[in-house]
Amino acid sequence: MEGNRIGRRTLFRTAGAVAAAAAVAGCGTATGSTSSRGGRKRLVVSNSGGAYNDALTKAIYEPFAKETGITVTTVNYQSAQVIAQVKQGRPQVDLMDNSLLIFQKMTRLDCLEPVDYDRLKNVKGAGIAEVQLPEHAVGKNVWASVMAYRTDSLKRAPKSWADFWNTDAFSGPRSLQSAEVDLPELEFALLADGVPLDKLYPLDVDRAFKAMSRIRGDVKKFWNTGALPAVLLGRKEVVATSLWGGRADQLIKQGMPVAYQWNGARRMTNGWGIPKGAGNTDAAYKLIDFSLRPEVQAAFAKLYSGSPVVPAAVKLLSDDDLVNQPTSPKNLKTGFDADVDWWDKNRDAVIKRWQEWADA
Repeated sequence: MEGNRIGRRTLFRTAGAVAAAAAVAGCGTATGSTSSRGGRKRLVVSNSGGAYNDALTKAIYEPFAKETGITVTTVNYQSAQVIAQVKQGRPQVDLMDNSLLIFQKMTRLDCLEPVDYDRLKNVKGAGIAEVQLPEHAVGKNVWASVMAYRTDSLKRAPKSWADFWNTDAFSGPRSLQSAEVDLPELEFALLADGVPLDKLYPLDVDRAFKAMSRIRGDVKKFWNTGALPAVLLGRKEVVATSLWGGRADQLIKQGMPVAYQWNGARRMTNGWGIPKGAGNTDAAYKLIDFSLRPEVQAAFAKLYSGSPVVPAAVKLLSDDDLVNQPTSPKNLKTGFDADVDWWDKNRDAVIKRWQEWADA
């Protein structure tokens, strides 16, 4: 869930926090991530904004600030910006919220601090999957890309990516994700072409692009910001689109005639990473540990389609809550986990090919 979706957003808008955030937003001489105003500590966190940020604010940032007195300020940086800052020796954020795939890349580039798990008491004995606790990042929540559609524009609901690709039976303009915001959705193309869930990886890139070419004429927009597919769907400019699950929930809450389904959903894990050289690691560890409390994990899941990584948190969720969770028992059966290792090794080549295909 790479974050070029909104502009900078500042939380807890005291005058000091706003001024500090303004300094952080520039990549010039400002290095204010360790500063404090009026004796109050301040933690600068980068996340991807939108409904995701709203849920983080309510479930994590605000109760954390209330308990610890540490003010949280959020910025919206691409990982490339943070990598450049680290390489210059001046990281502008104390903590990043991003996908484990992005953190794997940053680890290769020597841009993340190794995690001292001894400082995270809520990890010990919590039963978090080992794959979600790599050496340089800490898994926090599982999210998914899903198919959403207008219930007032289609005579019947599309139930698979094969239906999405079937423009005769399900007519109308579509939208899919471009390579500018995150991973191209080659898996969806392969599922539409008949590849089983458990046979997706390693991805057959040639076959995927052939399938993408078949639907290209019906794709009104390959969306390049996370907010755009919801806008297109909300304005009825498309009848169906891929989008991040939480975005669909927000449309439904607004009363839009929109629905989505979990068949073929692509799951990924978001987590925390500390940029190498960040100056406020103590507060960063405190926020990470706070976010892994079962009750905090559950509170976030109730607000956003982001499943807890802590098993005890799942037990705090009702059946109604679990309906919209990527890792609920039912949804686990119909979706798949993105192969982070494959994408880390092949992402640059795939994106280069995507750009050539999109420009052709």
